[in-house]
Amino acid sequence: MSEPSIPADRTGDGYVVTRDGTKIFYKDWGSGQPIVFHHGWPLSADDWDAQMLFFLAQGYRVIAHDRRGHGRSSQSYTGNEMDTYAADVAELALKLNLKDAIHIGHSTGGGEVARYVAQYGGGGRVAKAVLIGAVPPVMVKSEKNPGGLPIEVFDGFRKTLAANRAQFFRDVPAGPFYGFNRPGVETIPGVVDNWWRQGMMGSAKAHYDCIKAFSETDFTEDLKKIEVPTLVLHGEDDQIVPIGASARLSAPLLRKGTLKTYPGLPHGMATTHADQINADLLAFVKSP
Repeated sequence: MSEPSIPADRTGDGYVVTRDGTKIFYKDWGSGQPIVFHHGWPLSADDWDAQMLFFLAQGYRVIAHDRRGHGRSSQSYTGNEMDTYAADVAELALKLNLKDAIHIGHSTGGGEVARYVAQYGGGGRVAKAVLIGAVPPVMVKSEKNPGGLPIEVFDGFRKTLAANRAQFFRDVPAGPFYGFNRPGVETIPGVVDNWWRQGMMGSAKAHYDCIKAFSETDFTEDLKKIEVPTLVLHGEDDQIVPIGASARLSAPLLRKGTLKTYPGLPHGMATTHADQINADLLAFVKSP
């Protein structure tokens, strides 16, 4: 079956309906080499505004989707795990006829990128990948992963989300996500409000399920399978995904991996330090 061509009258956004009937919302702006952005938990494509506007101005085609159960996508009861997340991206890439794409993922979205590129990235579909503050290789502590976080941490996330999701989604961005809990760091109220807005658009059930997906999924074999150049960016003061249990372990597993770390920067550094992160992303995108 021939692949669909890009419609000449693209409106800039739309939905792809997956095989199980889930509607995945996406934005699709500009032309040129495609850059696909994968957001973190429990956010949406809107978390990439600074990057999408920047790369659009640089002449790239920029695409971001709301993961199932998040943002404007269907509040799916099932499929809230990494294999289905990656399959959803594959269906989106097929609909938009994406070739030679660069996939950039933050946090949970970094896990989605690793799984998608490893399983569906062949045949010229993917040119490069970027993992920012990403959850691979695996977050939860085990005998094989003694440096991970105890399961009780993630159990606590689930309990707090179920008890009062709205307050939980205030406390995370106002505190560790952006490093606003650090001495001398000024809170940016609009950033906190935007995080809360995005989070509350999504499904409590999908967000609850996704905690297991981002904490317990083992991406070790995915990382080993990735053949394209992959940039790993991580803040050294990341309080959400500690660098020692993530980026420093992931980068050596990649065949063509490059690790760049940022002293003092938080998990949400692509928002708080967008100019710095965008410049480094652009240098990687343009590199041979």
